Amino acid sequence: MASVGIRSLSLCKSLDLEYSEALCAKLRPVKVSVFNFTCKKLRISGGDTRSNFLEPIKAMDASKTTSDVNGGCNAIDDFLTTDCDGFPGKSTPKMSTVGNSTNIQWHKCSVEKSDRQELLKQKGCVIWITGLSGSGKSTLACALSRGLHARGKLTYILDGDNVRHGLNSDLSFKAEDRAENIRRIGEVAKLFADAGVICIASLISPYRKDRDACRALLPKGDFVEVFMDVPLQVCEARDPKGLYKLARAGKIKGISCLLSW
Repeated sequence: MASVGIRSLSLCKSLDLEYSEALCAKLRPVKVSVFNFTCKKLRISGGDTRSNFLEPIKAMDASKTTSDVNGGCNAIDDFLTTDCDGFPGKSTPKMSTVGNSTNIQWHKCSVEKSDRQELLKQKGCVIWITGLSGSGKSTLACALSRGLHARGKLTYILDGDNVRHGLNSDLSFKAEDRAENIRRIGEVAKLFADAGVICIASLISPYRKDRDACRALLPKGDFVEVFMDVPLQVCEARDPKGLYKLARAGKIKGISCLLSW
């Protein structure tokens, strides 16, 4: 393939300019060498490249390829960096502090939950199944997921034990760790719901304050709580994991919630 050489893609400062249009404009197979945040152009260099990095898709309107004569930031600069003091009305972004995370900023995307729900033809939500060990939470979660799947609905199950195999494997069954276990699962469930997925969370979660905290993460009506109202005697008779027997024998600690509700 012949050498493409070095060229620049100049962009206008229009707020209507789409980033995808900028990348698709008159681009032959090239190799991107530098994204120069201080310059007003996106430097693209070629050479003896043999990859189809960017195929030509469409030519941009001439009005969208004119450099800003005032030297302000163009759309691609604004997309790549917040350091855009030449842009009229551009101010320092407001930073936030959440928990122990400082100097963070929420980045909003044009594709929102409603768009994803329209794509999936369903409403993203969280179905939170709570109850004693052996009450049938996981069995119900799987049956519900299978039924919804048969109806063309996308679901995902966050089973308490399954999550502890990975994301929450660093947590014990001490009170503070149980609370953190539920908090993390609540945050993950929120992400699934935001993606438009019907998330089915299945875990003991005996404390109302922990469940209420998870409910508060979602819009009203998007958190459905299901309590498996099965007597302790029945759950202990089932004892599918042998936890009740171990708890009664004092061989496992920190799970008194198994024996009371």
